[in-house]
Amino acid sequence: MRTLKFTAAAALVAAMGLAGPAAAQNLVFEGGRVIVGDGSAPIENGTVVVENGKITQVGPAASVKAPAGATRVDAKGKTIMPTLINTHEHLSQTKEGIDTDFKRRAYFGVSASMSLGIDNTEPPYQYRAAQSAASSRYFTAGRGITRHEPGRGGEAYWINTAEEGIKAVGEQAAKKVDILKIWVDDRDEKYEKLTPALYGPIIDAAHKAKLRVTAHIFDLADAKGLLRANLDAFAHGVRDADVDDEFMGLLKQKPNFVLNPNMGARGAVADASWLKAALPAAEYAKVEAGNVANEGAAKGHAIQARNLKKMSDAGAVIVMGTDGNTPYAPHFEMEDMVLAGMSPMKVLVSATGDAAKWLRIPDSGTLAVGKTADILVLDGNPLEDIKNTRRINAVYLKGVAVDRKAYP
Repeated sequence: MRTLKFTAAAALVAAMGLAGPAAAQNLVFEGGRVIVGDGSAPIENGTVVVENGKITQVGPAASVKAPAGATRVDAKGKTIMPTLINTHEHLSQTKEGIDTDFKRRAYFGVSASMSLGIDNTEPPYQYRAAQSAASSRYFTAGRGITRHEPGRGGEAYWINTAEEGIKAVGEQAAKKVDILKIWVDDRDEKYEKLTPALYGPIIDAAHKAKLRVTAHIFDLADAKGLLRANLDAFAHGVRDADVDDEFMGLLKQKPNFVLNPNMGARGAVADASWLKAALPAAEYAKVEAGNVANEGAAKGHAIQARNLKKMSDAGAVIVMGTDGNTPYAPHFEMEDMVLAGMSPMKVLVSATGDAAKWLRIPDSGTLAVGKTADILVLDGNPLEDIKNTRRINAVYLKGVAVDRKAYP
């Protein structure tokens, strides 16, 4: 279904000029509320010091000494937090498209994205290998693995035997993908799905190649089978039924299991007015045209919400991801996650510190000494209202300010 998360049908302007200055400045963010990104209590009247693109001090203002000559940034009344990390997207496949994708993401405070399973061209790998100083970071799952799906694109591997699946794992491992993606879904009974006899050997082969595996799922029965097969993560939550005691028992045996809930269509009219100033008028009109109530979608969304709450409460690691290729989608997704019952702090951690751990970005995701200065400055407090992540005052990638005024 078309929804706010997935209805950016037309590309925005390609030449947005969002690059910042050539080199990072030494900066001191003073007087703001600092959300570190690891779940710890916010630091009120905090200070963050950035030198040569790295964070060198973080703490209460009284405990931090600003270096001489640094540019001071008045953050009184504002929130300073890590930029957002999206663990599930489907990005463009050309250099020009990727450039545009990431300029758009920088505007909305996203510093890293995982393209999950349909990268079948060389530009994604080239972009990942040589990213500019003030750019969002590209992570890729390469080509995922599924059964034959006539009518869909051939971006993924279509397999019918375990041997074909194992061969695909080897090819992706050779390309040094960041994770392996599989689809276990019959798409409303249209296609055959991967069976345990197929996905079991794939998961085993991936683990031998030091690759983690995430699965697109829909049904509860498949989710249970994948947990038994030692899967690492779900790229969607269970969507056909409420998870039961058997599922929760299997989950309990995997304390580090990761869920990207990817909430999908809410089925209710949402507030999209905050996008009006950013999007071209025609694009904004398309967003609002798709912003309608749908009873069926609402029921499906409620199942996902209940299952997210159960898994989060049980200790599963939750990471934010949105599917599709919509740069502002994380801000809607985080609202959905709070509506499902997660606290704003847990949701922020899912989009920062825990997302960075999942994508293995050791130098980002939290505001801590030694980390890269990927910093989001907000005009509101997202702990009071998660929608305040949309009130972006400034974005810094690797210590370089993004020129958001250039966005149409």
